[in-house]
Amino acid sequence: MNAGLLAAEWTKIRSVRSTVWTLLVFVVVAIGFSALIAIVISNTWNSPGNHPNHVTLLTDPTAVLFGAGFGLGQLAMCVLGVIVISSEYSTGAIRSSLLAVPRRIPMLTAKALIFALLDFVVSAITVFAVFFITTAILRSHISITLSTTGVTRACIGGILYLTVLGLFSLAIGGLIRHTAGAIATVIALVLVVPPLISLIPGTIANHVHGYLPTIAGQLVAQTSQQSGDVLSPWQGFGVFCIWTVVLLAACGYLLLHRDA
Repeated sequence: MNAGLLAAEWTKIRSVRSTVWTLLVFVVVAIGFSALIAIVISNTWNSPGNHPNHVTLLTDPTAVLFGAGFGLGQLAMCVLGVIVISSEYSTGAIRSSLLAVPRRIPMLTAKALIFALLDFVVSAITVFAVFFITTAILRSHISITLSTTGVTRACIGGILYLTVLGLFSLAIGGLIRHTAGAIATVIALVLVVPPLISLIPGTIANHVHGYLPTIAGQLVAQTSQQSGDVLSPWQGFGVFCIWTVVLLAACGYLLLHRDA
């Protein structure tokens, strides 16, 4: 991979104001909502009534620690993945890029690598910030550390999931080439389709739901495998990676065979 090509893609990504703002939204929402949920749980710990989160904190603590914050924060990462490539089509900058770098696949590869690295670094900082902040808030009630069984793997899995989610969104942005349409498609795949599929009764529908991209991918961020999971954590992450690779390959094919 040409170092100059990587440097050019990095310049394009960091020079766009929306990149900084979208990453900031992701960090603030992920940390803010996770901390808020932890504060609520801590303040109501001894209140009468059922507290399902208490049981979940024992069986799958990262589901509670990361749940609300990353459920919303991941949408910002989806948006960023789309606009990293779709904005070039909407502004016409893609033509200048292809004139400067006629080899289209290396350009797409460089863009994906630079964005994946940025996504990985920001996700790593955010995941561990969320973990240490929320566990500090809950420390007087329950002790959750990185040495707790499955927790370190779940934290690393959360980082990997967010990184691949960004690439998944980038691929859809490159396929649709229209920012609003691509964002709507990604959000539908993340938030709308899975609940609808889960409403269908039967074993086949359960397996279809389990193999959906983000449903499978999120398994790697769980502390332990749950009874209803169709796949193991790493199997689920592998399925998500396959979805993403296929979409990136389709994106590359269209980039080669369709005019920009």
